[in-house]
Amino acid sequence: MATAGKGEGIYNVVVIGAGTAGLVTAAGTAGLGGRVALVERHRMGGDCLNYGCVPSKALIKSSRVLALMRHAGLYALDPAGAAVDYGRVARRVKALRARIEPHDSAASFEGLGVDVFPGQAVLESPHAVRVGDVLLRTRHIVLATGGRAAVPDVPGLSEAGYLTNETVFEREDPPGRLLVMGGGPIGCELAQAMARLGARVTLADRGGQLLHREDPDVADLLKRQLERDGVRVLLRARVESVAPGQGGPRRARVRQEGESGRPAPALEIEADTILIAAGRRPNVESLGLEKAGVAYSARGVAVNAYLQATRPNIYAAGDLCGPHQFTHFAEYQARLIVRNILVSPLLGLGRARADYRVVPWTTFTEPEVARVGLNEKDAAQAGVPCDVHRFPYADLDRAVLESEEIGFAKVIVARGRDTILGATIVGAGAGELIHELALAMRERIGLARLSSMIHVYPTFSQAVQRAADACMRTRLTARARAIFSRLYAWQRRLV
Repeated sequence: MATAGKGEGIYNVVVIGAGTAGLVTAAGTAGLGGRVALVERHRMGGDCLNYGCVPSKALIKSSRVLALMRHAGLYALDPAGAAVDYGRVARRVKALRARIEPHDSAASFEGLGVDVFPGQAVLESPHAVRVGDVLLRTRHIVLATGGRAAVPDVPGLSEAGYLTNETVFEREDPPGRLLVMGGGPIGCELAQAMARLGARVTLADRGGQLLHREDPDVADLLKRQLERDGVRVLLRARVESVAPGQGGPRRARVRQEGESGRPAPALEIEADTILIAAGRRPNVESLGLEKAGVAYSARGVAVNAYLQATRPNIYAAGDLCGPHQFTHFAEYQARLIVRNILVSPLLGLGRARADYRVVPWTTFTEPEVARVGLNEKDAAQAGVPCDVHRFPYADLDRAVLESEEIGFAKVIVARGRDTILGATIVGAGAGELIHELALAMRERIGLARLSSMIHVYPTFSQAVQRAADACMRTRLTARARAIFSRLYAWQRRLV
């Protein structure tokens, strides 16, 4: 059989979007021998490489090193008051991103056997995708177009100008007086990093706490740390309007609610730069979803447990369909889709259902905030009977030795048992430590076994073991203790 040329014949899969979900789907299917077309209208690598995880973590690292230099006195060293050249930091971020870019390039994927098409993809039917003058015919379609920053409707904001995660890392001028709108992970990470790098930062969030998905004690600890780093945090705060600067700073009118719910007098905040970090919106526009019979809403494309849209040969993954907006979550969904597309002709035998019970995530502030499964707030709202076992970093030898005593490990278990329902770790290395608990949850390993497992001393991972030890101590009832006491007494009489 003659091999069809690029854009000709029938593809097994046409993938729309070259972010994490799209790249993993394309590479996985091609690696298994499938014929794949990949369409991207903008930049290969998507949000994570270009505007998200990669540049933000590079920027955060520079800010952490600077903070460490300034606090060298904690380690009996002379503090170093290094001057900040923000442009130099920004250029390092771009250079590191450029080092990683080849992994996600069109040339790299063409080398894997994927046909890459730059341009806007439009579905013309459930089995046809048009890219410019090229019509791609396919058995399956995977929608992986991601999302973008949600920009609130604030009078004067557009005229004044603002940055989002898609533009902030391109800028080499220092932000000066920075107003961050939004106290979620992106807002908190960048507010702290920019403050450490010399910006005068105000963070305004409409909620009553930062990181609204986390427990209040987690949010309160992070708020205190941000304030120590110089961030002015305004909660229950709404930006009512922005006046463009006429050769000077922008002026934002911000109104806070008091604890009683009554609005306080409006604040006027001068800002050289405004950064929007107020959530995300899925990219569902201009795809021709209606023509292909794909149901969607402002929240994204609707999918079933197999990640199929309302047309069973069309799948969706990543920020486009949620429910979580993480790079690692998009990769997980893409791997399921690769498997399900491969076995779909076999009457669905061997298909995999998405399982979202064990999804870890991390906010890369300092201290880091890592989470998997239920927290106390979720358990209370769902009426789940549970016990909470907590171990503070201040009692952890490695944390004391490294002057990293801010934080704690907190594990939620089924009441009266050691079955792990969720965990939150706040502190140094939290993003690494959470995986032990995530694996234990997935494999149904109880805290008793984590307590008995040998952990290297001294390490931060002992925080998990110590929380497990706390659980084991609660299982020693007064009756059991009385029995053991009599047993010990009997042993002494044998001497």
